[in-house]
Amino acid sequence: MRLITALCLILATPVAAEKISLNEISSYFNAMTTAEAQFSQVTDTGETSTGRLFIRRPGRIRFEYDPPEATLVVVGGGQVAVFDPKSRDEPLRFPLRHSPLSLVLERTVDLAQRDMVVAHFEAESQTAVTLQDLENPDYGFIQLIFTDNPVQLRQWVVQDNSGGRTHIVLDSLTQGGKLSNVLFNIQHEMQKRQD
Repeated sequence: MRLITALCLILATPVAAEKISLNEISSYFNAMTTAEAQFSQVTDTGETSTGRLFIRRPGRIRFEYDPPEATLVVVGGGQVAVFDPKSRDEPLRFPLRHSPLSLVLERTVDLAQRDMVVAHFEAESQTAVTLQDLENPDYGFIQLIFTDNPVQLRQWVVQDNSGGRTHIVLDSLTQGGKLSNVLFNIQHEMQKRQD
């Protein structure tokens, strides 16, 4: 009788989820051509904002923040441009390779073969992978958090080169839609704001 009770208890205990492999995560990104999602963002100072995210791999991403924030971040042509709605001056610009986002916007992602995974673990039925350019640790890091069945990116944390952390949670990520090149064209955005 004790054996049957013990077996019932074992079978009733939820099985811990296994972490998603680096190869599965790489395949997920490599299969992604476009994606859109609503997002919520929290900085380490407690500031919160929301907006819409557009991804077009390789190398392009756009963050449109909702009012009253209304900041715009455009990544394209190997550059990151941060547009401040209060200024008509040129946006803050820097090379994409100086951002940890570059690690997942590459043409071919192969996490198992690149020397950039500094942590890979499972917690609360989610898999987390922390990526950093070890040759340039001052660029910061990105931690990606995924759910399984199917594999899907749910959130990430970016630490920038000044040590500031930003936590982004994605909602309703959809893949495969058509996204215009103009969404990721920094020069077009600059001209539009000067008109």
